[in-house]
Amino acid sequence: ERVDSFKFLGGSLLIQSLPNFTVKHSLKYFFTESPGAQSIPEFVAVAIVDDVQIGDSNSVREATPKKDWIKFFEDHPQHLEWYSLQSNESHHFFKATIETLRQRLNQTEGVHILQRMKGCEWDDETGYDQYGYDREDFLAYDLQTLTWIAPKPHAVLTKMRFDAHEHQFESNKNFLVYQCPDFLKEYLRYGKRFLQTAVLPSVSLLQKTPSSPVSCHATGFYPDRAVMFWRKDGVQLHEGVDLGEILLNNDGTFQMSIDLNVSSVTPEDWQRYDCVFQLSGVNEDMITKLDKTVVKTNRAEKPVDTVTFISAAVVVLTVTIITALAFVAYKKKKGEKSECGKY
Repeated sequence: ERVDSFKFLGGSLLIQSLPNFTVKHSLKYFFTESPGAQSIPEFVAVAIVDDVQIGDSNSVREATPKKDWIKFFEDHPQHLEWYSLQSNESHHFFKATIETLRQRLNQTEGVHILQRMKGCEWDDETGYDQYGYDREDFLAYDLQTLTWIAPKPHAVLTKMRFDAHEHQFESNKNFLVYQCPDFLKEYLRYGKRFLQTAVLPSVSLLQKTPSSPVSCHATGFYPDRAVMFWRKDGVQLHEGVDLGEILLNNDGTFQMSIDLNVSSVTPEDWQRYDCVFQLSGVNEDMITKLDKTVVKTNRAEKPVDTVTFISAAVVVLTVTIITALAFVAYKKKKGEKSECGKY
């Protein structure tokens, strides 16, 4: 099951830690507490490898592996035990922390959300442990200095409380630098058959009007580690282009686009431009030449000439009126003749 990481935390600290095109593999754990929320458990925990959910748990159900991972956790029960312990401890800790924050911020009503994301990447150096409160950055663990960073004033007291537990700093470092990467490598060895299956997109050239930029649009690709750019004579362009964000489709795939300003491009020079799409895990680039014959547009068909339409209507109406008047005159004249015949 593919998972969109952006659904869990909304802040900049998280975004900076998410993998980009050069990242190989990652393991992330998400914990979310939302007391009072309707139709969902108040606590949810999710484990994700390379954006694929491998297991989850919540406040009403124990940790459960996903279908493809059942055998792994049966063969390695210590992983499920560790994850269950982490989830249970987080549930109680999060609940108490939310109550503390509500009192600190004088929040008496509404549903409040505390989230945590911690994980690592393949390189044994990139680890992250971050908290968010009500979809804003709250705390972030700095692996280099072994300190907590508080981006919000109301997070400072919590930071000081975390800092007071010095033994936790070394424990966090050991998990992020050693234990987490070891877990990741075990998961990758087991899941290499179905992890990171690249799906190529369909690429189209779109243009609203003849003077609008030409948009190179790719949709249906997976994973979301992709880059896209325009070239002229084989050289990447950095001016006159506008790169959009990578967006999630309803089916779990992704889409993105990049616009090219063609207002100063002569018809003869169109052939010198092409759009390049590169997807992580795929060696060959997808190249689409700038060609007017393949550009799709949503311009409507040429409207009917209003003047012509009105003129035609006037002619028809005039003829109709003349015909009607002639018929009335004829009937009247015929009637007069009939009356004369009676006398």
